[in-house]
Amino acid sequence: MGPMNTILLVAWAISAVALIVLVLMHSGKGTGVSDMIASSMYNANAGSGVWEKNLDRLTVIAAVVFIATIVIFMLTYPLGTVSSLG
Repeated sequence: MGPMNTILLVAWAISAVALIVLVLMHSGKGTGVSDMIASSMYNANAGSGVWEKNLDRLTVIAAVVFIATIVIFMLTYPLGTVSSLG
């Protein structure tokens, strides 16, 4: 595994932790099963605060970095590093 893959692995791990933390920081929008059923009546003003908008942006950025590192890592990971048992 080369230095580029090591950097990608570190970026992937940081983005994974950041994504978990950012998702957990979001405020709950619903109160239970009734809100899941009546999701069409969602209040559009619920996430209009500056803090919530910035949190949304950071969450999207972390998700994009997470997905991009996975795709790049899939393309650059050296083949033949997993030994077969047979």
